[in-house]
Amino acid sequence: MQDDEEDRYRAPALDKGLDILELLASVDGGLTQAEIAKRLDRSPNEFYRMLDRLVKRGYVTRPDGDRYSLTLKLFGLGQLHAPVRRLVSYATSIMRELAETTWQANQLVVFDRGNAVVIAQQEAPHYWGISIRVGSHISLFDTGSGHVLLAFRSPEEREMMIAEHLRTNEEMKQSPDFFARLDQVRDRGYEMMASLQTAGVYNLSAPVIGSDGRGIAALTIPYITLVNAPAAPDITRTITLLQAAAAKLSQLAGSDMQMRI
Repeated sequence: MQDDEEDRYRAPALDKGLDILELLASVDGGLTQAEIAKRLDRSPNEFYRMLDRLVKRGYVTRPDGDRYSLTLKLFGLGQLHAPVRRLVSYATSIMRELAETTWQANQLVVFDRGNAVVIAQQEAPHYWGISIRVGSHISLFDTGSGHVLLAFRSPEEREMMIAEHLRTNEEMKQSPDFFARLDQVRDRGYEMMASLQTAGVYNLSAPVIGSDGRGIAALTIPYITLVNAPAAPDITRTITLLQAAAAKLSQLAGSDMQMRI
């Protein structure tokens, strides 16, 4: 019965355009029309007009003549989403101050449609720091930001977030130890873990809490030890500064808006 309801409201042309956008978002370097057709198991002729319209509307580009790639238009539309835009506007000065006091870069991450997504990033004020591009998708399972986003939600919300993440990412299901770890993160109020992506980096992450008590974002520092910089705060002091910044942002966010994730 549910399948019949879904078929009743199908929009084949829209589905085709969305299939193209989702496919191009998953590859680097673009694809030819024939490659798109092959991956989507369709005839190349089915996509000619659709690709032409996507190019004319600015969602897709052809930088070298025969390969199609996504532009940044979708990312720009995402930035226009009012709650995200307001959260970033609140966070900008707080993140800048955090970078200056810790000597470290930091980023703000939210959960969106199955992924942890970087929506703001602040460079370190001195020579060295670890930066992650705005718009990057990172794992829920093996990053400090992902742990915090899950830890400060109810068990039911965690299950839904993980199920959505698994639909968009090929990942193994997590063990009971993983959920015990999330409870520990919630109890102590932050995550501190060695980076599983970059040697010598520690992920320090604290939650931004909305007015309903739910975690709406993760404020994260990829902490590196600065050699010959005695004035730089150590990791313990950096955690304290991070928690204070997250609490300040929580007050601003919780007093004026609720973030729908």
